[in-house]
Amino acid sequence: MNESYGKADIPNPNENMALLQAFEAQRSRLLRVAYAIVGSVTEAEDCVQEAWLRVQRMKDPAGIRNLSAFLTTTVGRLALNALSSARARREHYVGTWLPEPLVEDVGPEDPYEHMAMDESVSMALMVVLERLTAAERTAFLLHDVFGLSFDEIAGVVGRSPAAVRQLASRARQHVESGRPRFAPTQAEQRELVSAFAAACQGGDLERLAHMLDPQVVCRSDGGGKVRTSPRVIQGAEAVAHGLLVFTKGVPLRIRMALVNGVPGFVVRGSDGVLSVVSITIDNQRIVAIDVVRNPDKLTTVRIPDET
Repeated sequence: MNESYGKADIPNPNENMALLQAFEAQRSRLLRVAYAIVGSVTEAEDCVQEAWLRVQRMKDPAGIRNLSAFLTTTVGRLALNALSSARARREHYVGTWLPEPLVEDVGPEDPYEHMAMDESVSMALMVVLERLTAAERTAFLLHDVFGLSFDEIAGVVGRSPAAVRQLASRARQHVESGRPRFAPTQAEQRELVSAFAAACQGGDLERLAHMLDPQVVCRSDGGGKVRTSPRVIQGAEAVAHGLLVFTKGVPLRIRMALVNGVPGFVVRGSDGVLSVVSITIDNQRIVAIDVVRNPDKLTTVRIPDET
């Protein structure tokens, strides 16, 4: 009998289960970290899964002092690498690129009653983040949004803590200039989104235009696979007319949903094409409408007439 296998060499099922439970408790947060950095649900899930595999391959994962910080930095590094590859691919993207939306179902009676808006992954923030360098984006998110120290982030982006502080500071200035100054409450967001959907369904140009900021922008992402506007539309009149032209004569099925942590909706036209609509509100007016129609980004979205 080989006596070389001591107790320390035998996997402890209780320790493995405890590690798995600790990881699963972090999974939702880790997915948001990866998604906020890379802008893709699929790639975010890949980053989180790879982080778990790395933990499993460690000789002594129980020796990790702060599992949350360790996992966050690991996922952050993986997402940063994924972002670099993703941005190279986006150079050849057809039309306007928007992040893959995070769509969550809500209940039918008071759909948003127990839902808190999640600014960490809002479409407004995700669009602003696209203007930053990969290092700025990662430094800002890991520090300002997910609470890591500059020392911890330094190992992720390969810079000194002082340089990371500067990256986060520059990013913060860009983010603050692009965020709504007078963000709505949850009730205000819900009310205006519902009214907007009703106006589109009813073809009510006057009501629709009244909700829009004079400088509103409408962006649509079809990836060259479905019909969208070839450019960003700006201005209340142009956006209102564009929306009604797009929906005229087309029966719409609309389901309210949380889109990137904020009330929005999912639309299905008579052609069967899905659209996920995110609304950004500032000072009680709609300042941005982001419509994702690329079917590759909507594979897990439930269509409105399904039960």
